[in-house]
Amino acid sequence: MKLDERTVGQTTGMTERRRGGLRPSQGNDGPGSALLTKTKPRTKRPNMYRVLLLNDDYTPMEFVVHVLERFFNKPREDATRIMLHVHQNGVGECGVFTYEVAETKVTQVMDFARQHQHPLQCVMEKK
Repeated sequence: MKLDERTVGQTTGMTERRRGGLRPSQGNDGPGSALLTKTKPRTKRPNMYRVLLLNDDYTPMEFVVHVLERFFNKPREDATRIMLHVHQNGVGECGVFTYEVAETKVTQVMDFARQHQHPLQCVMEKK
């Protein structure tokens, strides 16, 4: 059985539009009428995580620059600047990512450093 707007309005006190969902029916303001509104669900922004390189006395500076270029897509100039910051301050930020991306970057850097027998440390922290 196909219901038109009048039939739906009579049975529910509401009329249905194709795109807008339910809206109050026209002319039915009695005690049984209700106001329904559809709200768009707000999507929460994901938590972001900083990926940090930690300084050590053994990993060559050129290796750190290579890591920044390879895993963080940094141009040579930016990679060198970050490497010097790590060297002088003990820690430097490589980038800010969602949890899964940050976790992957940390794992990739740590595995690559181990393969090349360097003690380079890479960590992530919530921003």
